[in-house]
Amino acid sequence: MAKKIVVGISARHLHVSQEDLEILFGEGAELTMMKELGQPGQYASNERVDIVTEKGSFPGVRILGPVRKQTQVEISMSDALKLKIKPPVRDSGDIEGTPGVKLVGPKGEVVLDKGVIVAKRHIHMTPADAEEFGVKDKELVKVAIGGERGLIFDNVLIRVHDSFALEMHLDTDEGNASLCGTGDLVEIVK
Repeated sequence: MAKKIVVGISARHLHVSQEDLEILFGEGAELTMMKELGQPGQYASNERVDIVTEKGSFPGVRILGPVRKQTQVEISMSDALKLKIKPPVRDSGDIEGTPGVKLVGPKGEVVLDKGVIVAKRHIHMTPADAEEFGVKDKELVKVAIGGERGLIFDNVLIRVHDSFALEMHLDTDEGNASLCGTGDLVEIVK
């Protein structure tokens, strides 16, 4: 029997740089933890901002911590339709050539000229996990999801690092399409 991988469904969120955090929340602002996430050291913060475009907005979008080198907004394709923008499907951190948005916080606004992506579905794993599954970093695999609306996701990115915990990340559109939720189990198809 193939080893199973736990799923984490990722709703719209953003990661911020320290500079942008201070513009949005004031000088010396720090993110405060609401709850830990599946990846070690990652957390959902209490801080929220509004995401605004010329034709749509989402109020109260959660910031995930810790702060990063650059600000990045991760949304689903359904979210993109509401905002009337066309973000590409990208690996986290790959924001060149992506659309921007305005972020509105309690103390200020940040206008991003880039940074909005639909996150490429991916699996976090350690080098030991990668060896056990017979995969390598940046490899693309297929993943089977069972159940009433079971399906096979193609082009799932493998991300390998010592600090990762074994977990597959899907966005809300992908979770809804397969009736898969956080905590469900999936397997790599060989």
